[in-house]
Amino acid sequence: MVRKSVMAKPSPLFLIFFLHLVLVSSSSTSTDTRSEHSRNHVALFIFGDSFFDAGNNNYINTTTLDQANFWPYGETYFEFPTGRFSDGRLISDFIAEYAKLPLIPPFLQPGNYQYYHGVNFASAGAGALVETFQGAVIDLKTQLKYYKKVQTWLRSKLGKVEAEITLSKAVYLFSIGTNDYMSIFVTNSTVLNSYSKSEYVGIVIGNLTTIVKDIYKRGGRKFGFINLLPFGCAPGIRIVKAENNGSCLEEASSLVKLHNKALSKLLRKLEKQLKGFKYSLYNFNINLRQRMNHPSKYGFKEGKGACCGSGQFRGVFSCGGKRLGKEFQLCKNPNEYVFWDSYHLTQRVYKQLADQMWNGARKPNSVWPYNLRDLFQAF
Repeated sequence: MVRKSVMAKPSPLFLIFFLHLVLVSSSSTSTDTRSEHSRNHVALFIFGDSFFDAGNNNYINTTTLDQANFWPYGETYFEFPTGRFSDGRLISDFIAEYAKLPLIPPFLQPGNYQYYHGVNFASAGAGALVETFQGAVIDLKTQLKYYKKVQTWLRSKLGKVEAEITLSKAVYLFSIGTNDYMSIFVTNSTVLNSYSKSEYVGIVIGNLTTIVKDIYKRGGRKFGFINLLPFGCAPGIRIVKAENNGSCLEEASSLVKLHNKALSKLLRKLEKQLKGFKYSLYNFNINLRQRMNHPSKYGFKEGKGACCGSGQFRGVFSCGGKRLGKEFQLCKNPNEYVFWDSYHLTQRVYKQLADQMWNGARKPNSVWPYNLRDLFQAF
């Protein structure tokens, strides 16, 4: 026997009460939304390169050298490629999670996205200089231009006052500079024939300074930075010069050292110059080097070679077979590796580093002078 479902008819009194609720709710939605967005969370705006790119390069006219929207990228966590240069999530994804935010979407991702929680402008291959891989990436200056569009959007949705509250409470996270130096070694660049190393570093730092000051002028007060990794020891750089026999490229390491020293000096200077400017600088370099040199101490089996790629150290940038090299090898367990591909890290490493950035002891060899939790919760 099949039972018929019977729906009780609502009483006229209930309908009147329900209509009243809808009207009250709709009339107060915009005000409540503005209050909720500006007071109950801290937004995250992400700038930089492939260490933070969540997929912006999927939507620009570029080559597969600067894209990761194919298998096996993303295999560990998302189980499909998102454009992130890893087997899973990035540092910026974990930071958003710890700050109780959703995954921050790429600015160029199609769809009707709202920017109340922030937005990701990062682009794989980008540098602080417009000239770095020009035409194939979204340079830092263009990322700032996109940020200005989001600022205008927030003002139109929240009103000027609420938008200013949102922007002043927000955290601005940067990973930039690696490609300005790496490009020297992976292209036929002659830039170091025109400038000394210290002069070139000064130009890179000068461009970054201009961007940070512009965001400050527009209301930004809380900034997070990672310094440069020891990319002279990345699998893809170890194999650049055959005579190096697979050892780290000293010329690259010396540029990294100069940049990291200049970045630290710049941030101390800005803290004194700009009222209310607060920053967190994570020593990406030291903490990654520890994992590369002593992988077993951190739960890894391999610290120098990549999980995905080909050739010595799997340093040939062939992961996925969509780039210049079509043949590649893939390890069985990315969790055992520090490096995912020739230049980028596995999700497991990114999580360990993100944990330190968020909650690490406030020391120059860890995160200084504040950790990111301080920026999100204490100010």
